[in-house]
Amino acid sequence: MTSHLVMFSGGAGSWAAGRRVVERHGPENTRLLFADTLMEDEDLYRFLEEGAADIGAELIHLTEGRTPWEVFFDVWFLGNSRVDPCSKILKRQFLRRWLESNYPDPDEVVIYLGIDWTEEHRYHRARPYWEPYKIEAPLCDEPLIDKAEVFEAMVGRGIKPPRLYDMGFPHNNCGGFCIKAGQAHFKRLLEVMPERYAYHEGKEQEIRAHIGKDVSILLDRRGGGKRPLTLKDFRLRLVEEGEFDPLDWGGCGCFSPEDGDE
Repeated sequence: MTSHLVMFSGGAGSWAAGRRVVERHGPENTRLLFADTLMEDEDLYRFLEEGAADIGAELIHLTEGRTPWEVFFDVWFLGNSRVDPCSKILKRQFLRRWLESNYPDPDEVVIYLGIDWTEEHRYHRARPYWEPYKIEAPLCDEPLIDKAEVFEAMVGRGIKPPRLYDMGFPHNNCGGFCIKAGQAHFKRLLEVMPERYAYHEGKEQEIRAHIGKDVSILLDRRGGGKRPLTLKDFRLRLVEEGEFDPLDWGGCGCFSPEDGDE
């Protein structure tokens, strides 16, 4: 009997993907796998439980044991939009080991990602990494639905969407933080969760001192070229000038590795 394993991130897409998998294969053959970064928004856990109960499949809650910031300090490297040691270690490598331990025969399981048709490139990027395991993205199949329709379906089934979406964040990962996030994303974090922004600003200053390099999550592209832009300097720029790139939201892709990822 083939098992059907949904990478259940706590986002709207993974819930919708889980619904489709259960409709096709039944709840008794489906498992929902959540890898906790220990830096999640508190409302994510409410949604996990409600979403899993609605889908009707077993929820498996795992954690590697470190937060993204602990990983950065351990590997002496601050993640950025191109390199994500947090996702690599806490998600991809950790879950790959779990898979190989629990499903040593790749033919025993199919893995599902909550990537939809608007980001199908992430699905194609993910597939080689997870080989020889088979990967599917149900939301890239017909009927195609957008995120608004996912929320509508969620509410229709009596589930309140995760609060980070209502706050204007594009995803429900890492408590509104992401090292791949851009200026518009961090501006939103500063506006709606200033205490959480202050925490990450402080950790960025600590890691800069720890590794002794002028590194940052954000980039300053004014005047051409790229220069480090710390969260502290970005906050001061917003306060003094109100200047930021409104199109720079960045992108979260925990299950889609970058080139050269292992």
